[in-house]
Amino acid sequence: MGEEERILSIDCGTQSVRAIIFDNKGNPTAGNKIEIKPYFSKKPGWAEQDPEVYWQSACRAMRSVKESNPREWEKIVAIVVTTLRATQVFLDKNGEVIRPSILWLDQRKAKCENPLRFFDKIMFSLISMKRTVEIIRRQSPANWMKENEPQLWDKTYKYMLVSGFFNYKLTGKFVDSVASQIGLLPFDYKNQRWEESKNSWRWYVFGVEKEKLYDLVKAGSIIGGITKKAAEETGLKEGLPVIAGGSDKGCETLGNGCMDPTSANLSFGTTTTIQITSPNYFEPLKFMPPYPAVIPGNYNPEIEVFRGYWMITWFKKEFAQKEMEEAAEKHISAEELLNKKLNKIPPGSQGLILQPYWGPHVKTPSAKGSIIGFGDVHTRMHVYRAIIEGINYALMEGLEKIEKKSKVKVQKIMVAGGGSQSSIICQITADMFNKPVYRINTHEVSALGAAIIGFVGMGIYKNYKEAIENMVHYKDTFEPNSENSEIYKKLYKNVYKKIYPNLEKVYKNIKEITNYPEI
Repeated sequence: MGEEERILSIDCGTQSVRAIIFDNKGNPTAGNKIEIKPYFSKKPGWAEQDPEVYWQSACRAMRSVKESNPREWEKIVAIVVTTLRATQVFLDKNGEVIRPSILWLDQRKAKCENPLRFFDKIMFSLISMKRTVEIIRRQSPANWMKENEPQLWDKTYKYMLVSGFFNYKLTGKFVDSVASQIGLLPFDYKNQRWEESKNSWRWYVFGVEKEKLYDLVKAGSIIGGITKKAAEETGLKEGLPVIAGGSDKGCETLGNGCMDPTSANLSFGTTTTIQITSPNYFEPLKFMPPYPAVIPGNYNPEIEVFRGYWMITWFKKEFAQKEMEEAAEKHISAEELLNKKLNKIPPGSQGLILQPYWGPHVKTPSAKGSIIGFGDVHTRMHVYRAIIEGINYALMEGLEKIEKKSKVKVQKIMVAGGGSQSSIICQITADMFNKPVYRINTHEVSALGAAIIGFVGMGIYKNYKEAIENMVHYKDTFEPNSENSEIYKKLYKNVYKKIYPNLEKVYKNIKEITNYPEI
C-alpha cells in the first residue's frame, strides 16, 4: 500500500530550510538542506528576517532535490509544510511582503500606554495574572506595529505566520493549519479556532483585527493545489495537493511517535522543550495554554527553556576556541569533540549546578541565569556538562508540572534536535529522568512528522496510529543507570528546585540597579 507514493516535507527552521522526500516506511529517500542566516538586527534585541529568504531557500532546496533525484521526485503525491513558530509575516492585498518578519527571538516591546479595560483589569487582578497579561500585551508585534509603523499596519491585509505564508506561496490561498497557530494571536486554544466573542480580552491584548486573520483548516486537510507560478518556482507539478501541516515542535512530537500522555518528546533545539500529546485540555502553567496538536482534537501541553541549546553555542564562542580549532582540523563538529569529553566529568559535575534562565519569561520576568557550587576542581568541561544537566533539570521541572496537571505519569522519553545526536547526552538524559530514552532512525524528526500528516491526509494510512506503526522506527534505547539517577534525584530536589526561590529577590535587585533585562 502506497509503496511507490512519496510525500515531500518542507521544514523551515530558524537557521535552515530542508526539502525531504519520505516513503511510506518513514525513510528519507532524497533531500536537500539550505543554511540561512538566522536573523538580522537593526537595533539591539531585535530579530528580523525577510520571509522571502525562507521561500527562496525552500525553492532552491526543492529544485536541487528534483535535479539530483528525478525518479523520486516523480513519485511525490503531496507536499506538507512545517515551520518555525511565533514568527509573523505581514502581507498586503496582493500577497506581497510589507516588512521583514518579526521572529520569535525578538525582544522589542510595545509601550501599551493605554490601560487595560476596566473589566479585564479586575478579572486578571483577581487571578493574579495582571502582570503576566501586561507583559504579553507589550510583546505583541501587532501592538508594536500600531505604535511605531501605523502606516504599514494599515497596509497589512493578512497577519500570518511563516506556515501560512508558505501555504499562500504554494496555493495562492490565505489559509493555515490549526496545528500551526502558536504565537501572539487571538486564538482560542481550548476550542482550537479564532476567538468568536467580539468582547474577548484576546482582541484587545494581542491587538489584531479580525479581518487581518485568515482561514483555518485541520491538519491533514488539503488546502489546495500548487499554482502555475509556484510550479515554475519550485519544480513541483501544477495542481499537486498541499496538505495542512503543523508547527515544527508539534510535527516533531508526532514524528517521535508520541501519541498519548505516557510518552514525552524532548526537543534539544535553540529553544528546548518538553511536550506531550493529550486528548484533554489543561494548562501546564497557569494561563499558558497547551498548543493544538497535529492529531485533530488533541493538545500539546509544553514547557520550554527559552534559550535551551543556544547555551552550547554561547559556551563554544566564549570558552571553547581550542576545541573549535581542533574540530576544524579534524573536519568534525565542535560539539562532537566536546561531547567525547563529557564522560570524564562525573554525574552532577562535582557539585556545579546551572539554572538555564538565560532570558526572562512571562512567568519569571526577573530571572537570570546562575551557576553555583564552584570549587578549585572545576574546569571548562565541568561548565559544559553543567549546562547540559541544567537544561535537563529545567525540563524535569517542566515534566513535573505536566504530569501534575495531566494526572498521567510519563513512562518513556523520546528525543529530537541537535543534542539528541549525541549518545552521551541521551544517556545523561536517561539517567536524569530515570526513564528509558528512545532515539529514532533519522535526525529529520519534524520533517518525518510532516510526512506522516501527508500519508494520512492522502488516505494512504487510515489514521495516525497506523502511520506511526509503519513509519516511526527507534534505533537506540538508553536505559537509566540507577546510581546516577539517585545522584540527580537528590541534586534536583535539594538544590536545583531551591535556586530560583532563594535568588528571585536577588535577581530583582540586579534588575532594579542595572535595568537589565528591560521587560
